[in-house]
Amino acid sequence: MRYNHSMNLLSAKNISHTFEYELFSDVSLELDARDSIAIIGASGSGKSTLLHIFSTLLKADKGSVSLLGEDTSSLKEKRLSQIKRESLGLVFQSHYLFKGFSAYENLEVAAILSEQSIEERLLDKLGIAACIKQKVTELSGGQQQRVSIARVLTKKPRIIFADEPTGNLDKKTASEVMHLFFEYIEANAAGMVLVTHDETLAFMCKKVYRLENKKLEMLK
Repeated sequence: MRYNHSMNLLSAKNISHTFEYELFSDVSLELDARDSIAIIGASGSGKSTLLHIFSTLLKADKGSVSLLGEDTSSLKEKRLSQIKRESLGLVFQSHYLFKGFSAYENLEVAAILSEQSIEERLLDKLGIAACIKQKVTELSGGQQQRVSIARVLTKKPRIIFADEPTGNLDKKTASEVMHLFFEYIEANAAGMVLVTHDETLAFMCKKVYRLENKKLEMLK
């Protein structure tokens, strides 16, 4: 499928959401191809909730979210599932790998579902080539996290939604993973929305926002 390399990937308009109290109101965000956006903020400010709304895991109380030019509220479930499966990559601090499988088998599932192939180069860059045949349960937390990142990138998503994706990694590896994300975004005309408490990682992104006092404020 040919993509417009300058297209808008995500358009969120006037998003408001409340749990026991109002988390945020009237939040808007645009993500274009080759953009990387970081959202920082105090614990409990609603960063992860906002990411879940952008990625359609959660429906906002108010506002609209468009992905790849399509308004998600008017899409049939089948089409929304297709977009999520083919075009969205979600990286969480909890890696949600299939525990009974080897690391490689986890990647194979992603490759089959998205009709992509596993790139040996990606395994080398993430430093997991040597342990890729091991069972997930035999891997360290950091190795599992890197397998999780490899699984997401194997899908070749247009948008990466990452919630503390380097939380289990040391500083050097975290920085290497961020550069890998940026390289991927550039090569595939993709985009990334990153939620993190690590301001050093956040400011590696092209744009940085802070979620504070229920508003999203642009810092960079």
